[in-house]
Amino acid sequence: MTCSKQIKHLTSSIPPTLPPFSPLFFSTRPSIRPQSSQYQLFAPFHNPKPPIPPSKSQLYASFFCSLIEIYLTCTRFSQAAEAFVSMRSFGLNPPLRSWNRLLFKFNSSGFLSQVPIVYSELLNCHEKVNVFAHNVMIHALCKMGLIEKALELLRKVETDTASYNTAIWGFCKCGMVESAVAFLSEMIKKSVRFDTISCNILVKGFFQVGLVDDAEILMEMFLRAGVGRDIVGFNSFIDGYCKLGCVSDAVSLLQSMKDEEVLPDIVTYNSLIHGFCNVKEFDLAKNLMDESVVNSELNVVTYTTLISAYCKQGWLDESFLLFEEMVRRGILPDVVAYTTLMNGLCKNGDLTKGYKLFREMENLGIFPNHVSYSSLADSLFKEGKMTELSVLFKEMVVRGICMDLISYNTFIDGFFKAGKVDEAEDMFQMILSCYLIPNHISYSALIDGRCKAGDIIGAELALIEMGRKSVGANVITYTSMINGYVKKRMLTKAVAVLRKMKTENIYPNVVTYATLINGLSKMRRHEEALDLYRNMVEEGLDANHVMYDVLFNVLRRNNRMKEAEGVFGKMIVKGLLPDRVNLTSVMDGYFKAGNESAAMEIGLELMERKVSPDVVVYNGYINRLYMVGKSQEAKSLIAQLKSMDLNLDHATYNIMIGACCRKGNLDKAFKVFSEMKSFGVMPNIITYEILIASLCVVGNIEKGMGLLKEMALDGFCPSPSTHKKVLQACSKWKRADLILQFHRQMVAAGLDLDISVYNTLINIFCTLGMTRRALWALNEMRERGISADTITFNSLISGHCNSGHFDKAYTVYSEMLHDRVSPNINTYNNLLDGLSSAGRITESDMIINEMQKMALEPNCVTYTILVSGYAKQSDLKEAIRLYWNMVNKGFTPSVGTYNVLMSEFMKVGMVKQVIELWNEMQKRGISPNCSTYDMLITVWSKLSNGFEVAKLLNEIKEKGFIPSESTLRLISRAFAKLGKKREALKFLRTLYKSKQRT
Repeated sequence: MTCSKQIKHLTSSIPPTLPPFSPLFFSTRPSIRPQSSQYQLFAPFHNPKPPIPPSKSQLYASFFCSLIEIYLTCTRFSQAAEAFVSMRSFGLNPPLRSWNRLLFKFNSSGFLSQVPIVYSELLNCHEKVNVFAHNVMIHALCKMGLIEKALELLRKVETDTASYNTAIWGFCKCGMVESAVAFLSEMIKKSVRFDTISCNILVKGFFQVGLVDDAEILMEMFLRAGVGRDIVGFNSFIDGYCKLGCVSDAVSLLQSMKDEEVLPDIVTYNSLIHGFCNVKEFDLAKNLMDESVVNSELNVVTYTTLISAYCKQGWLDESFLLFEEMVRRGILPDVVAYTTLMNGLCKNGDLTKGYKLFREMENLGIFPNHVSYSSLADSLFKEGKMTELSVLFKEMVVRGICMDLISYNTFIDGFFKAGKVDEAEDMFQMILSCYLIPNHISYSALIDGRCKAGDIIGAELALIEMGRKSVGANVITYTSMINGYVKKRMLTKAVAVLRKMKTENIYPNVVTYATLINGLSKMRRHEEALDLYRNMVEEGLDANHVMYDVLFNVLRRNNRMKEAEGVFGKMIVKGLLPDRVNLTSVMDGYFKAGNESAAMEIGLELMERKVSPDVVVYNGYINRLYMVGKSQEAKSLIAQLKSMDLNLDHATYNIMIGACCRKGNLDKAFKVFSEMKSFGVMPNIITYEILIASLCVVGNIEKGMGLLKEMALDGFCPSPSTHKKVLQACSKWKRADLILQFHRQMVAAGLDLDISVYNTLINIFCTLGMTRRALWALNEMRERGISADTITFNSLISGHCNSGHFDKAYTVYSEMLHDRVSPNINTYNNLLDGLSSAGRITESDMIINEMQKMALEPNCVTYTILVSGYAKQSDLKEAIRLYWNMVNKGFTPSVGTYNVLMSEFMKVGMVKQVIELWNEMQKRGISPNCSTYDMLITVWSKLSNGFEVAKLLNEIKEKGFIPSESTLRLISRAFAKLGKKREALKFLRTLYKSKQRT
């Protein structure tokens, strides 16, 4: 039944049957004493203090109540809870009026988890509790989203109209408006009168879910029932219309108010001003503001509404003028007004002034609230200022700032984007522990963060939880899932998500399509990618900068450079000027096509059009020239950049230094290093990393140590990244003493010893087969109080497996479980790889079972190991079965997987299967390597198919591969004329040696 039908047939409607709830309220809090009460209490209540003399008990009780209220007012929740525990431990029992005030203050301050505890103690201390206390408890339960528990309490205790109105509010807050309407019937059955407040709450609830018609029908029903519409009712409608963009309806209702002689108040005008601002009718908003001066007093909300709208438009000067006008009128700005201005400054790129205003607030006696902190935190996250953010977060904790859902969402999203996955996950758990209800924004941030961190299973579980909790996923949620699947090369699942979106009437946007099209293209499924682009256009979506860039790269990867060239032409015709990313793509495309002059022309042409690429664009180009050995061209381009008055930056110099180091020309690298400083571009930590690592590679340890000290003197502390790069360079010499020498030197230079540093050390030792040294590093780490994590154990398992000690690896795995460290898919892949290397792949079921216990699914690497392992054991039947499982689950086998299968089929003479696998490779767009070509030439040579051999030799020539000696011998034996085989072999050797030289 629809809402409108429920309203019309209200008297016959039956309240929804709600499931029973657990009798234990908070399983995390121990109870005051063994009892049947459903409300749990703090453990400290078990230790009563010496009783206070009766003559002073009321005085002390009053003191404690005042202290608790002060703490709550200052949002110092932990101190408030401790004070309450102390009060009860002394056996103090305030009067009922004081209990009610405490209950109300805990609830209104937002310290909801404490309300059931206070309520439980109130029930224990007073036989008779009034309706007010019950209503506060019902309200707190509704705020926590625990509607079922609120209804159970409501049906057990003494209630009034306010109790039922509170429950209706709870339904509406959770978006359950239909249940709220049905609940009115319970009021009627129990002869509880509904009033204008009941009506206003329901009207607001309907507007919140966008059901305007149902709100109007409901109001008519209440009017017929004799419940009049007051100023609050009119304001609810006006506010609802404005928020839904129906400002003309709101203006008409304002006239109706006047006709009914209901005078608009400042709330009415503020709602209308907000509505006009939302539809960008700023002149009308200002005119209405002037009208409201005549009919009522302006307040801080009026000005803040308009200031906020101006800030969103980037009109900061006008915002500050309004702020000054407000002060001149004697209206004192509050925390919301200051936060609005601060947020405007931060969002418009002036974080420094925004931060300064934030600090000035306290000097003016205005204390920042959770919104102020969240707004500033969001800007700090976006600017990557993690040090300032850490200070801000600690300040919030120390000051007891109570965070709301928006605050938590800001921190979850920010921590994930900053790569702080554990902090983001902890923040999400805090939402649940504070009895807040995560919304679609919370889950979208969680899913996006987990996908970007590679935790696709965690993202899937979060999506399932959303469905279970009836939290609707939106286009952002599903786009994040698609992005996660694409990164994991699970394109079948990514496409399935797109289909699911459409069946749920959630329409993909340009970003959704761009993500999937890019993924398909990278997996060489170019035609599918282009088909998907055509579908997007047919659905009426216009391509943006991102989509044009993706489309260009799809065509370029498919060797359709001519068509790719036209993409940016269409873009310019549509009025979209290529941005820096587009520019980099087109220059890269020309470069890879070998057309360097065209790449430069594009850059110059765009500069003439005032889409000026700066040195950042050219840095990628210079780097690629150096990477393919075109150092002269790179130097020529650098000279051109200087002639165009483009200043070289850190990245340019670092590229040049890196190029010299790769060629082993360290003297030249240090000359560039000196030139860099002479031009005022001071070396950064990356510069030092490149040079120190290069010195280690060539064995110049003394100079490397000296440069490390110089880096410290220049104010750069070695980072975990520096530590990793330098130790990896040292590992070339396979000397544990050298590795430890640099490790200790970097610690002395200020390197923080954390888990990532120890993981690098352990991983390098394990990679070199020095598992005893790795265990020494593990013990030192534990002595410093740093616990091993999943990465630590994975390195040790991999190290033992690579050394051929699978049983030791499994012992480490058992220790990992004992320490309650969760294994990930890499753990099991390492164990499987160890079994495969030891020729024990038939024992893989044991590892697969362990994976399943941990709710982990095999990924592409898992299947690759299993297929290769069984193939090497000549169990081709099982290998092929696993191969098809892999393909059917949307994973793309690597060239190595195909090579192993083809090699084993060749050994048993199953040539047909080798050719079938070759066809599969081509169909899936997998590029063969030299080993693949060697096997295929062998197959066709044995079949005396000269046409196919010649075709393959042409492909080898085009790709620059060199056939193996055995392949050359086979070709000469199979196809040279009798008596000419030796000459043929000699000719082939000469041909491919000359090819190798060129």
